[in-house]
Amino acid sequence: MIQTKADVMKYLPHREPFLFIDEVISLYEGDRIHARMHIKDNDIFLEGHFPGNPIVPGVILIEAMGQAAGILGFKTMEKTPDEGSIYVIAGVDKARFRQRVLPGDDVDIFSKVLGSTRGIWKFECYAEVGGKLVCSANILCAERNK
Repeated sequence: MIQTKADVMKYLPHREPFLFIDEVISLYEGDRIHARMHIKDNDIFLEGHFPGNPIVPGVILIEAMGQAAGILGFKTMEKTPDEGSIYVIAGVDKARFRQRVLPGDDVDIFSKVLGSTRGIWKFECYAEVGGKLVCSANILCAERNK
């Protein structure tokens, strides 16, 4: 199971400050994942968005959902980035942002496999804070060689 940040790093090529998944709560290979991102007061993307009123940018939430989907894809295929492949976001559909995400929030991220064809995976993703929906999107990820 993926329980620590070191475990997460085995399944994602991302590193600080662009590694957004802090832990995996549950994962069912080929089906779905529940991951978590902790928003810290000193996260670099908060510095200019917005001074005196920090809000997590929507693109960061999309990326975090894509990273959760990437972990699910790697685990499903029983691969790791060290073996020479990565996942890249190939498309985002139906993105919606419902409420602000702020410093101190724990963002629960859910991703479900909708299907895959020729190395392109489609995921239904959403994020919640305190059980309230903050963001949702369908994300396409493409498996590519490094």
